[in-house]
Amino acid sequence: MANLFESSEESEKTPRSQSGALLVALALALLAAIGGLIWNYSLSGRIARQEAALADSNQQTAKLSSDLSETKARLKVATQELGDSLGLTQKQMEASAQEILHREQADKRALESAQKETAQQVTAVQSDVSGVKTDVGGVKTDLTKTQGDLATAVSQLQSMKGDLDGHSSLIARNHDELELLKHKGDRNYYEFTLVKGQKKPVGTVSLELKKSDAKKSRFTLLIYSDDKSYEKKDRNLNEPLQFYSGKEPMLFEVVVNSISAKNTVTGYLTTPKSAPAPATISSN
Repeated sequence: MANLFESSEESEKTPRSQSGALLVALALALLAAIGGLIWNYSLSGRIARQEAALADSNQQTAKLSSDLSETKARLKVATQELGDSLGLTQKQMEASAQEILHREQADKRALESAQKETAQQVTAVQSDVSGVKTDVGGVKTDLTKTQGDLATAVSQLQSMKGDLDGHSSLIARNHDELELLKHKGDRNYYEFTLVKGQKKPVGTVSLELKKSDAKKSRFTLLIYSDDKSYEKKDRNLNEPLQFYSGKEPMLFEVVVNSISAKNTVTGYLTTPKSAPAPATISSN
């Protein structure tokens, strides 16, 4: 009985051991299947992401390729335009260089012509200067001679005593002698022509012919000066008729050179150089 009981227990232990082993195997298989599923899912996700990344990379590569082709085309066009521009610029530079060269040559010719003309003008001026020097020498000689002739002619003028205090002075008997006195330059001279009965301003005074006698060469003259009048009665030709005039009295002289049959006389008034000048000078 004891042996049977032990045999029975052993028999029961054997199936139990096999069942446990089977369960363990099934569990391991299940775990392996689950692990395979998890790995397979994870692998599928990675593959999907890699495929998406690859597709995106392909798109970017295609875009880059398109951009590169467009850039190459633009670069080709730009290169051609640059070449054309450089070629045109080169032509323009050559044309400008030729123009500058022609201008320099023209300026050089103009300068040479101007220098030649200037040299000719300088030569002409030098010749003129030599001629002027000769003329100046001749003028100096003529001037010296004229001064000598003037001094001689002046020395031949008549000196007469005036009708006032016996003061003597050189007188001119005609127009030519009056011109000699003017050239001396020591007095002022105003020529006049008077008609009987007419009061006429001469210099800073006024003169009036009252009477004239051509046959006897005598006349009567009124002189108006400084609100005063002076009568020079029955005077002769070429006689200095003297009077004082001005705020600071200065000696004035009137000389009558000729008398006509028409009651007209001609002559001149002479005043010192320092005497006031008239606003307007009337001379006949």
